[in-house]
Amino acid sequence: MTSKFTEFHRVLAVIMGGGAGTRLFPLTKERAKPAVPLAGKYRLVDIPISLCINSGLKRIFLLTQYLSSSLHRHVQQSYRFDDYEPRGFIEILAATQTRDKFSWYQGTADAVRQNLGHLNNHPHDLILILSGDQLYRMDYRDILAQHVASGHEVTVATIPVQREAAKGFGIMQIDETGTVVRFEEKPKDDGLLDSLRMPESTRATLHNPGVGEGFLASMGIYVFNAATLARALAAPDREDFGKHIIPALVREGKVGSFVYEGYWEDIGTIRAFFDANLDLTEVVPKFNFYDQTSPIYSRARFLPASKIHNSRIERAIIADGCIISDAEIIRSCVGVRSRIGHGARMHNTVMMGSDYFESAESLAANAQLGRPPIGIGANSFVEGAIIDKNARIGRDVTIRATGKTADMDHDFYHVRDGVVVIPKGAVVPDGAVI
Repeated sequence: MTSKFTEFHRVLAVIMGGGAGTRLFPLTKERAKPAVPLAGKYRLVDIPISLCINSGLKRIFLLTQYLSSSLHRHVQQSYRFDDYEPRGFIEILAATQTRDKFSWYQGTADAVRQNLGHLNNHPHDLILILSGDQLYRMDYRDILAQHVASGHEVTVATIPVQREAAKGFGIMQIDETGTVVRFEEKPKDDGLLDSLRMPESTRATLHNPGVGEGFLASMGIYVFNAATLARALAAPDREDFGKHIIPALVREGKVGSFVYEGYWEDIGTIRAFFDANLDLTEVVPKFNFYDQTSPIYSRARFLPASKIHNSRIERAIIADGCIISDAEIIRSCVGVRSRIGHGARMHNTVMMGSDYFESAESLAANAQLGRPPIGIGANSFVEGAIIDKNARIGRDVTIRATGKTADMDHDFYHVRDGVVVIPKGAVVPDGAVI
C-alpha cells in the first residue's frame, strides 16, 4: 500500500512496556521484557521505537511497570530528539500510585486509562498502541492510512497464521469490507476454527494467498480514534485490550483489520526468543537488521572493534568490543564485550555479552577468589544455550541442551523449552557439566 497519511503530528504512539514476562524467565528475572537484549547489541524495545521514528511518528509514550530500571536507563541513553525536532519526544510513564488510585496497572487497557491525562496534554486525533516485545518491521503509515480511509473507529493489525498456530492467538474473522465481525480468543475446536476463515475474496487480495490457511491472528497492534478510546476506557472493569476492549468494540461493528504479511515474531517464550536470534545468523534471515531504508536504532556505546585471533567462525553475529582467541563459533550470536577463551567452542548459542570490561585488578581478584572472569573460559563447550549478560563460565565447562527435560531449575542454570539458560551474573565453576 502507498502511504498517503501525512498528518503525523495528530498521532500519539503508546508502547506497552510489558508485564512480568513469566514465559521469558529467567531472562526477565531482573529486567522488563522489552529490555531483554536482542541480536548482540539491541534491546527488544528498540524495535517499536525505531519503527515509530522511521514512520515519522515522534511523539512516543512508553508505559512501564515491572522491573523497569534497566529499560528506563536504556531508553534515556539511546533516544534524544534535538532542536530540529521540537515536537518530538519519548516520554516514560511509569506506574504510580495517586490519592485516588493505589493499585498498579491491571492490564494493557488499564495502563492507558491511568495515563489518559498525560496523553490528553498533547493534541491528537489517533492513538497507535504497540507492544514493546515483538520482532517485525512495519511502516505504521500503512495502517494509519488504511484506518483513515476505511472510516473504522479502531483498526487491529492481523497476520495470517497456520491452523495449529491459530489455536494460540486471538483469531479475527472479517467480512468483504475488512470489518471484523467475530473475535475468538485461542479457539481450540476445529469446527470453530473453520468458521473463522477469511473470505476467499479477501484472501485473493493477499500477496501470498496460500500462507496462513486463512486465519487472521491479532498482533496486539491497534489504531484508535481518540474519542473512541476514551469512551471504551470509561468502563473501569475493562482492563485489557485483547480480552475486554477489542471484543466489545467488535460487537458494535467499529473494528477493522489491517492484514500484515511480513515477518512477525511475538517473542513470548524462551524457544521463540532463541530461534529468532539464531535465525539472524542465516545468510538471508527472516528479519533484516541491514535495511538502510528502515534502520533499527539503539544505544551508541563507542566500543572498540572486536578482536578475533586464529578462530573458526561460521554463520555468526559478533557485536562490538569482543575478544575471541583460538575459538570455534558456529551459528551463534555473540553480544557486546564478550570474551571467549582459548579452545572454547560455541554452537547454536546466544551469548548476550557484558555490561562492562573487567579491569586488570578485577581479573587478578577473580584469580584469587577462584572465580572465572566474565565470558567463556578456555576449552569449554556450549551448545543450545542462552548465556545472559555478565555470566561467568569457567574453564573446561560443558553446557549442552541435549538430553535435558523441557523445563528444570538448578542453582546456576535453568532449562526452558529445551534451551539451557545461564542467568545474568551466574557463575559456572571450572569443570562443570550441564
